[in-house]
Amino acid sequence: MRSDDIDPAVAGVDEVGRGPLAGPVVAAAVILDARTDWSMLRDSKRLSAKRREALDQRIRAAALAWRIASADVEEIDRLNIREASLLAMQRAVEGLDPAPASVRVDGRDCPVVACPVTAVIGGDDQVPAIAAASIIAKVYRDQCALELHARFPEYGFDRHRGYPTALHRERLLRHGPCAAHRHSFAPVRAADGTYHREHSGR
Repeated sequence: MRSDDIDPAVAGVDEVGRGPLAGPVVAAAVILDARTDWSMLRDSKRLSAKRREALDQRIRAAALAWRIASADVEEIDRLNIREASLLAMQRAVEGLDPAPASVRVDGRDCPVVACPVTAVIGGDDQVPAIAAASIIAKVYRDQCALELHARFPEYGFDRHRGYPTALHRERLLRHGPCAAHRHSFAPVRAADGTYHREHSGR
């Protein structure tokens, strides 16, 4: 990824956590310092957990500004996951200091903020600031999943991070949804109904 693509007036934004059945959706906004070498940045999905964590520390230390924000399960269930993702992105951008002159967002959806916003398909593999946002958002959300595991160890959040794996679906059916689950998501509603039928004696 080309470091000379960095504009210190532009924030990169990405989100993580649309697909899981539990936990918050997380967004990050980052303004990179053009004087720093960022050629090592990649889409977070192409990096090992160890490499993401190292880059997370570098971004937090050397970026001009960064902010992580989220929308919780109650907001996801009330708004829907798309609108909750946009809300998390809006919060991340609005929390930047200094404020950016413009924003570039990975994907197709753009939050409503006070400056111009451009959507970039595949931006986390093209725009260094978006890649940086994808990394710190991913590391933060993985930490959230570990916190969920500490609260609800029976679901295995440390292994699946809330995504609808076979293990997660099996634990959902066995234990029923917990407070961290997104009840507006069809697999959670279905598991809730199955659990109550099996435990109601009918």
